[in-house]
Amino acid sequence: MDQVIQITNDIKAGKIKPIYFFMGEEPYYVDKLTEFIENSILTEDEKGFNQMVLYGRDTTIEEIVSNAKRFPMMADRQVVIVKEAQELSRTIDKLEAYAENPQPSTVLVFAYKYKTLDKRKKVTKVLEKNGLVFESKKLYENQVGDWLKRVLHGQGYAIEPKAAAMLVEFLGTDLSKISNELDKLKIILPKGHTITPKDIEENIGISKDFNVFELRKAIGERNQLKAYKIIDYFAKNPKDNPLVVTNGLVFSFFLQLLQYHGLKDKSKANVAKVLKINPYFVSDYETAFRNYPMKKVSAIVNTLRSIDVKSKGVGANSVTDYDLMKEMLVKIFN
Repeated sequence: MDQVIQITNDIKAGKIKPIYFFMGEEPYYVDKLTEFIENSILTEDEKGFNQMVLYGRDTTIEEIVSNAKRFPMMADRQVVIVKEAQELSRTIDKLEAYAENPQPSTVLVFAYKYKTLDKRKKVTKVLEKNGLVFESKKLYENQVGDWLKRVLHGQGYAIEPKAAAMLVEFLGTDLSKISNELDKLKIILPKGHTITPKDIEENIGISKDFNVFELRKAIGERNQLKAYKIIDYFAKNPKDNPLVVTNGLVFSFFLQLLQYHGLKDKSKANVAKVLKINPYFVSDYETAFRNYPMKKVSAIVNTLRSIDVKSKGVGANSVTDYDLMKEMLVKIFN
């Protein structure tokens, strides 16, 4: 994120590169940086003649270079943006000649999503030398909470750790999806507000009491009543709570618990680092550690593997998802 801020600040200050190559597994910042250039470098009057948007599937490197070599009309610069540039991955090496000597009055932007260039190739080295190459990497689950806090703080909001965990639990680490949901919340909630689990439940539709996050917590505490209530709720709302996802998240919890058992240093900071979790949730693993010896955790991991196979229809064609969830809890708690 620091590099993103640096790129935008440099552009605002007029320190503009002739080529920007935004790439990576996480499309959020690729899109955001591309959008920033699209909206920031030229005035509205200049855009009509001097800003062009091409799409990787509908163009070629030759056509892109031809457009990049044009001179601007009644402006200091022209901007050529190539969206979905990953569609050009097979021919991207042809960009090398232009990158060696880019047109100084053109700002050429590539939005190369879900992929990265081979850093050993000459084309990448030339792009880095004469332009700017930015890689947008996927965040780990434990990093998304901090990202949420930083983004919201910059927009005048805050978020409770549990609310952040609910978003990550149900939306994964896709920053674009999370950002879209945050945009909905910001329409409703006033600036200065701290987003709570109740806000998530009421405005996004994720139950603050009946979700996989709470199920894992109940299992860790060996709170059987609460765990069975949650799977009853899941059975009534199967589309929002598919068994494959539920089983997978419980499985990851016990894999992490197995790691926790093997740690010599069980300090909060080290546990959060090794398990890649928010420090706020380390206490959940401390509780589960006391309730589940290592031998039992290993047995549960095997059980959850078996449930996963059955949930995909192997050897359990007539068994309902609800029955499999009950089987999961019975074997965990016994």
